[in-house]
Amino acid sequence: MQAIRSILVVIEPEHSESLALKRAKLIAGVTQAHLHLLVCDKKHDHSAMLGVLKAALVQDGYSVTTEQAWNESLHETIVDVQQAEGCGLVVKQHYPDSPLKKALLTPADWKLLRYCPTPVLLVKTSKPWTGGVILAAIDVGNTDDEHRALHACIIDHGYDIASLAKAQLHVISAHPSPMLSSADPVFQLRETIEAKYREQCKAFQAEFDIDDEHLHIDEGPADVLIPHMVHKLQAAVTVIGTVARTGLSGALIGNTAEVVLDAVESDVLVLKPDEIMDHLEEVVTRH
Repeated sequence: MQAIRSILVVIEPEHSESLALKRAKLIAGVTQAHLHLLVCDKKHDHSAMLGVLKAALVQDGYSVTTEQAWNESLHETIVDVQQAEGCGLVVKQHYPDSPLKKALLTPADWKLLRYCPTPVLLVKTSKPWTGGVILAAIDVGNTDDEHRALHACIIDHGYDIASLAKAQLHVISAHPSPMLSSADPVFQLRETIEAKYREQCKAFQAEFDIDDEHLHIDEGPADVLIPHMVHKLQAAVTVIGTVARTGLSGALIGNTAEVVLDAVESDVLVLKPDEIMDHLEEVVTRH
């Protein structure tokens, strides 16, 4: 997070309080990142409101620029501006389609998460970050290089957020249910599976100073466990990665991440591996 020089903050004019801006200010206050405020609207002029926001932020010592733009759709506008401004993070508030579906992501949110070449912070709650819990969700069972790089990236970002918000970092990984028929005796008992997973976590525990109490290795599907742990710990932010194969039109998000993103009652920072980020950069530049 320290490397992020510029943050793109999506401002929704019809909502007076911007939680996205609140989060971006917290990050920029520590990292000294520049804030670029964007209103996506082609019909109405919002320059007066953007001017007021900018003046207040500049007075508070932030570096700020503002812009109003529209290109075809919400996610395309955001990605275009992110590319043009070289922003390393996009912060957007999640506005539900209806009160009944308040946690469910909207189609526009999904498209942004699929196509944006940078990390995206979706602000889903007003829960304060400061002094709270940050939950980094990883998949220890996958040890290929791509996953390992992504795990390091997820824990790294979780650690940075916990540091800047003076919060506690917890890490969770789900493990499969034991199978007596498994050829590997390790996978026949829950205790041996958990021990193996914990062993694989030792290196990053040492690097990021995460003790065993803050490392949760539980049995079951990740898409059930992660939302359960978010609720149990009352986490303010969930950091999750998606290693999805890139489809014809960009990247698709893995099924687990899709379910988790809808289900968690916390802000969500979504990361992708560098290769997928690079691929998306290429796709975006070609257009």
